[in-house]
Order: sequence, then structure tokens, then C-alpha cells
Amino acid sequence: MTGTFVACQAPWSALIVDDDAGVRQSLRLCLEAAGARVLGVATGQAALEALERAHFDVVFLDLWLGAEAGIEVLPEMLQRQTDLGVIVVTAFASIESAVDAVKRGAVDYIPKPFTPDQIRLTANRVLEAQRLRRRLTELQDALDETGEPALFDTRSQTFRQFLHTAGRAAASDAVVLLRGESGTGKNLLARWLRANGPRATAPFATVNCPALAGELMTSALFGHRKGAFTGAVADVAGKVQEAEGGTLFLDEVGDLSADAQARLLRFLNDRTYERLGEARERQADVRVIAATNRALDAEVQSGRFREDLFYRLNVITLTVPPLRERAEDIRLLADYYLERFGRKQGRHDLRFSPEADRAMQAHAWPGNLRELRNAVERAVILAPGPQLTPADLGLANGAHSTPSADGGVRVGAPISLDLLEREHIARVVAQAPSLEAAARTLDIDATTLQRKRKRYGLV
Repeated sequence: MTGTFVACQAPWSALIVDDDAGVRQSLRLCLEAAGARVLGVATGQAALEALERAHFDVVFLDLWLGAEAGIEVLPEMLQRQTDLGVIVVTAFASIESAVDAVKRGAVDYIPKPFTPDQIRLTANRVLEAQRLRRRLTELQDALDETGEPALFDTRSQTFRQFLHTAGRAAASDAVVLLRGESGTGKNLLARWLRANGPRATAPFATVNCPALAGELMTSALFGHRKGAFTGAVADVAGKVQEAEGGTLFLDEVGDLSADAQARLLRFLNDRTYERLGEARERQADVRVIAATNRALDAEVQSGRFREDLFYRLNVITLTVPPLRERAEDIRLLADYYLERFGRKQGRHDLRFSPEADRAMQAHAWPGNLRELRNAVERAVILAPGPQLTPADLGLANGAHSTPSADGGVRVGAPISLDLLEREHIARVVAQAPSLEAAARTLDIDATTLQRKRKRYGLV
């Protein structure tokens, strides 16, 4: 570790808890020079109240606050914000007190008197450890997602122009709404926007809106207090606090409950929010990126989505092109998936046959990148020989990809009913304002539609 304060490249915040006003002032000047937003308080109770109101990255906690033992409030601080880096500062340094502080959750220990370099380097170590933990979590999350880095390797002029516009949006701090069909890579694009924007090294938190309902959705966003609702057995911070200083990604924002929509609107308006079960107002500094495959303007007309929230989200809209509109990239992406899954399965000699290449180019890919990825992965696992055929990819010797005038599967083509149903479901869902509306068009219930989408790899 060098003396360079790398952590100050991203916004961060520090809380100083010391009963000596002179020490608070010295620490404040030192930390503000390193780029921190700083708040100083004199008591443990004031520190807990500050942690209720706002998020902090680092706390400098005096071992003794007058007659009060600062160390006693440390565990409660960590209950308020589990990701805190607490550094104990004391004029009464000893091995015993240092060991006790670490046992209670402190990450470092500084004796008084201290130098500015000691303070900056210690804070730097804490912030760098937090950054590495976040990065590890994000990398693990990325391994579990369906999107791939190859999404941004393109030979398509259409997609190249899209990325140019997206790059300009990334450089701003404005709210971005990502629209597009299922499987086009909206979640990966959200990470790309973050990586190419001013908050690239700050946290990234995702809320998967369809997976939550009612109070759980609001709690996931904004957190809750213990006892706020049935099953709330402990305080939960929420994704907004998790994303402090960074980016909050709302995946399938059209599925937000009415309560969550109202709270999100308030948050977008003034960056304030409240946890469920408490009246205390909190503030957060996050950039919001939302994604949807629904026609939100139609959802507004039907009353299922708030008009005022739609306009707050619709500051910058980016519509991700479907794979059929960047056909030049189909083989590029297929080769990437083939290399990745071939390496994973130990099958390094696999290649696409000319017939498979033609079938891939002719197919409409209603499931977009997700469908292509799944087709190649299945072929890598199941194909008997080194040359992949259309049948290995599920394209039935090209029959699956027999196009109609509008680029889809042709009714009456020599294909199975399953393949025809799959194409029809994909097209209806893509055009419908919601899954419920698509189910009504198909004359099936929403549960059956969801089951069929999973069966055909359309989710």
C-alpha cells in the first residue's frame, strides 16, 4: 500500500465521533482534503442518529467520549449499517483495548496523537477493502447473469450507433430508462452504463422487481425496521442504501407495486425516503437506471403505472435493438458462446457447419441473446460430433428458421407445433403492454404463460 489516496477518486463519506472539538476539526480538515463528505458528532447517541439519517463509509470512533465508552456503541453502529468501516481512535492505546475493539467489529485502531498521513492511509485501506468486496460480489453476480461482454463487440452499424448514444447517456448522471424485448441484454447494458459513467467505481445494486410483491418490494428498495410487517424479524437497509454513491438498477420496473411506485417517485424528486415502519427521513445519493420490456406508456393509459413516475423515469430512453436488427453480430456472438461453453465442457474442437451458419442467420431469434446463448450451450453439451448442425442448435435443419414476410416463422412451414407455439408466444409477449395482456390475447392464464415462457427459454 502506497501513500497515494486512491479511494478519493469516488465520493465517500466519513463520520467522526469524538468529544474533543479540536480533534473533530483536525480530522475533518484531513478527510475533506482527501475528498470525503464529513460529519462530526460528540456522543454515541448522536452517532447512532446520524447513521439513521444518512449512509457513511468510514467512522472514526474515539474510545472514550467523556465518561461514555465509545466502544460500547460500536456493535449498535454496525447494526445500523453493516458495511461500515469503523476505525477506533484513542489516547489510551493498549494491546487489550485494540483486541477488544476488533472483537466488537472495528477494522483498524489508531493511537493519539496521529498524523494526517496516518488518518488518510488508514481510511484508504478501509475504503479499498470495501471496494474489493463489492467488486467480488459484482463479479459473482455477473457470472450468474445471462448477459455477456460480447454484447458490445459489434459489426452492426445499427448497434454501433446505439452504443454511441448510450455512451453519451452514460457520461451523464441522469435517470436512464432501458426499453427492449426480453433477452436483449438490458441488465448487462445497465452495468455498461455504470462502467462508462462518473460512478464507475461506486456500488451497483439491482432490484429484480418481478420477483417481489407488496411490502417485500418496498422493503427491498428502501428497507424496513424490525416488526414493520409479518416476517420482519430484523432491520433491513434496502437497495437504495446499498447503492449509496453509486447506481441503483431497477430491472423490469413496470412490475413495481403501487406503493413502491409512489415511494420511488418521491425518491426521484428529492432523493429522500423512509424505511417501512419508521417515520425518519433519509437521504441517498444514487443514480437510477430502470429497464422494462413493457410498453410503459400503455401501462400508464391503463392505470397500472403512474404517469408522473413514467415521466421521471423517461428522462433518457434507450431502446436496445433486438438481435434480428443486428444480424451481422449473430455469428460473432455464436462464436463467443461456442468458445466459452466449449472451454467449460472440455470440447475445444467444436465448430459450426455451413448449414448451421445459414440456419442461424435465417432464424428470427425472438428470444434474442438469451435464446442464442441457450441454443449454443445446449449444442455444446449434447452434440455427438465436433461439427454442430442446425438440429444440434434446435433449428431442425433450417425448418425452424423458415421466415415469413415479417421475419418470423411461417405458418404452414414443416415445423413442429412446439416451435410454432414458441414463436407465437414470443411475438405476442413482445408486443403486449404486460404479461397479463399477453395472456389474455393467448387465451390462457398468466401462470400458464409464465410456465410456457420458461419451457421455451423466453425468460
